[in-house]
Amino acid sequence: MSPNALCFGGDLPEAGAPCRVEVSSAGLLVAIQGLPDETIPFTHLSVTAGGFDQDQLVVKWVHGGIERTVYLKDPAVIAAFRQAAPPELMPHLERTAAHVRRARSGRRTWLAIAVGSILGLLLVLWFGSDLLVRMAVAQISVEWERPIGEAARGQFLAGQTVVKEGPAVAAVQDITKRLADQIPNNPYKFEVTVVRSDVVNAFALPGGYVIVFTGLLKKAEGPDEVAGVLSHEVNHVVLRHGLERIVKTLGIVAVVTVLAGNQEGLVGLAKQLGIELVTLKFGREQEMEADLSGLRLLHRAKISSDGLIHFFERLTDADKLQVELLSTHPMSAARVERLKAEAATLPKQEPVPFDFEWKDVQAGL
Repeated sequence: MSPNALCFGGDLPEAGAPCRVEVSSAGLLVAIQGLPDETIPFTHLSVTAGGFDQDQLVVKWVHGGIERTVYLKDPAVIAAFRQAAPPELMPHLERTAAHVRRARSGRRTWLAIAVGSILGLLLVLWFGSDLLVRMAVAQISVEWERPIGEAARGQFLAGQTVVKEGPAVAAVQDITKRLADQIPNNPYKFEVTVVRSDVVNAFALPGGYVIVFTGLLKKAEGPDEVAGVLSHEVNHVVLRHGLERIVKTLGIVAVVTVLAGNQEGLVGLAKQLGIELVTLKFGREQEMEADLSGLRLLHRAKISSDGLIHFFERLTDADKLQVELLSTHPMSAARVERLKAEAATLPKQEPVPFDFEWKDVQAGL
């Protein structure tokens, strides 16, 4: 006997017994190993659909007072059964076929819903990633933020020459304090470090750490230009742009870590980035936000905004060959125009000069 189905019944093993099923005009011929063959008339059979995919024909009958069931999966047997079944059994087969169609349609619908939900979730995560990042950053306290920036600053300064005193250090600290005093409810204690380097730049780290290169101080035509750059960097800290870049760089692991309340875990993850935090680039929107917030901060501190605008104007020539869409930062020309438009909306006021002489600062370098 070559089995083509599985039979169940009270006198059969619970796991079912392999059996051979054939269809004749008289009914169903069932051969179970170890038991006499039997022929069950069609009139004694009940039919339903079964199986995970609803692709099996479940046939039941009573033998010697014991109910037996056979699961037919062989397409040839099922086709033969449908062809040989008498008219009185056809309504059962039609109801079974209708049930199979409904079940399969339902599965397709649920599958479509599941796939659509997954795609929708992915789209939400893709387009809403910035929102998730900001939600995570909002859960991070300044106390937890400082160790992240401190670790990165320590690693960066290990290979640099720090200018610890002199007119340049005093001037930068004076400018920074004047700006910080005008930040409402300022939770940060800004620490500015001057590094000897010809690079014309400055950058900020989470927690209030600002690095200024002597190259910027040498190239600046006045303290207002340095104040403009520092105001920009200070606002990167206040707006927590650095933390946002860290969380976004670390990905969903960082978001889940923070939203689960494990700030210490984030600090550990961020410290693994170490010196890489210095090279993380801010997004175009973050740069523009720091520009505009920095401009307004200069105004509150009664420092001329012309310095920041003039600094970017002098950088425009260096940016002409760049393609704006391929640049991490907005082009200087675009930033200048946006800053000029913003400056025009601010009330007119007379800037208050600094107490130090800029020529003395540069001579000290």
